[in-house]
Amino acid sequence: MACAFSASTVSTAAALVASPKPAGVPQCLSFPRAAARPSRLAAAGSRTARARSFVARAAAEYDLPLVGNKAPDFAAEAVFDQEFINVKLSDYIGKKYVILFFYPLDFTFVCPTEITAFSDRHEEFEKINTEILGVSVDSVFSHLAWVQTERKSGGLGDLKYPLVSDVTKSISKSFGVLIPDQGIALRGLFIIDKEGVIQHSTINNLGIGRSVDETLRTLQALQYVQENPDEVCPAGWKPGEKSMKPDPKGSKEYFAAI
Repeated sequence: MACAFSASTVSTAAALVASPKPAGVPQCLSFPRAAARPSRLAAAGSRTARARSFVARAAAEYDLPLVGNKAPDFAAEAVFDQEFINVKLSDYIGKKYVILFFYPLDFTFVCPTEITAFSDRHEEFEKINTEILGVSVDSVFSHLAWVQTERKSGGLGDLKYPLVSDVTKSISKSFGVLIPDQGIALRGLFIIDKEGVIQHSTINNLGIGRSVDETLRTLQALQYVQENPDEVCPAGWKPGEKSMKPDPKGSKEYFAAI
């Protein structure tokens, strides 16, 4: 089954819902308009303090899993090193950053290019205290068969991180990437910090692969601003490049230097 299914383009982590249609009209995905809700930016002291921190905090648990919220926890079976293991997201809290990415199905076409690309670059993430977890709605038996298939035959070969089984679709649903009428996940990717907070998310439609380079760059920028809370990273920032002070005077120093 190909990855390029017909699904509407998604640019946020809002939950997808199938909109009922009259009899005889094909079902398709629709996106409801956002209802009025409280601000997702938590007041954190004075206006100056908020500007300097430059950190969004979601207002309540019902906003999950938006950036700034705690990531929904889960416990599930996974395949790693050709064995079945148990994975619990909260086990990484206080220890590691996590790259959590979803893909539609095993034994498809775009998916193995992403999965193997992350595996080939795993050491770079490991060096900056980060674990990678891949998730799909397939069973651990399907994961195992795919890992045991050679890359030249469309398989994955040995991977350096776990592939999680979401056969109940509960993980995909809790992260807002499940396509209800197809029963598979969009290409969602979430960067979760050591406190268990989602700091970045992207969601691609099914036919669009993701960039390991951009994921790594975003993670490095996140770690930099967490280590330097009075600074922010401008567009395309990479380690070693000039950062910016998030205030009128400090920002001029950056703009004057470029």
